[in-house]
Amino acid sequence: MEISWLISQQDLDYLQKFIDQNNNPFVTARIRRNIQKLDLEINEDSVLRSMVMCILTSQQRSGPNTPVGRFLQKVPFPITFHTLRSTNDPEEFFRTTLQSNGLNRYINRIPRFLVNNYMFLLSTNWHIVNLIKEHLNNTSNKKTERELANYIDDNFQGFGPKQSRNFLQTLGITRFEIPIDSRITTWLNKFGFPVTLTPTALQDRAYYEFVSDGIQYLCEKAVIFPCVLDAAIFSSFDKGQWTQENVIY
Repeated sequence: MEISWLISQQDLDYLQKFIDQNNNPFVTARIRRNIQKLDLEINEDSVLRSMVMCILTSQQRSGPNTPVGRFLQKVPFPITFHTLRSTNDPEEFFRTTLQSNGLNRYINRIPRFLVNNYMFLLSTNWHIVNLIKEHLNNTSNKKTERELANYIDDNFQGFGPKQSRNFLQTLGITRFEIPIDSRITTWLNKFGFPVTLTPTALQDRAYYEFVSDGIQYLCEKAVIFPCVLDAAIFSSFDKGQWTQENVIY
């Protein structure tokens, strides 16, 4: 059996109008990083920050004016490779840093995820940094992006298909593979996506990839990158709160 994705001109017109209506700083920043690949920093600190962001945003709201949003905007970011190397108890360091910034939700579970992922990075001598740099040096495509996302999914605790893509998208790596979260599913269901989407079903990798294929095909017909549609949908739920000053990468 095969699935045929049928996309009408009405669908494409609606999509283009939606993109035009949500041309905001968040979308502009996404284009700058993920399409134009400007100002990308791939190192231990950027990997740690993206990993922390993914764990935090999978557990709680992360708009620009939320505690998570304000924490992720901190410069310098308080969790670095240097600070972790300087502590004898990384898990307690994660816990106290989060608590001191008003992030008390799941304060035992989140630090455990973070320290386990940090230990994985150390045990592989930060192999993910080399994988990402190699990916950037070659022509990015749907296949290589998915393979990289699956590597993250297989090895990072507390992630899954969605956050593995969030991790890469935040670093500016991906154009095609996007994190399909509750905002995306709400928008797609309203748009008339041929399959009713639920968060539970999207935890299955094969189903997630099936839905991702549909999104990528829609964007291909509309001549936009999926990561741009993701940015427009995500920011549309925050009703104009994103500015050049508070955009979270």
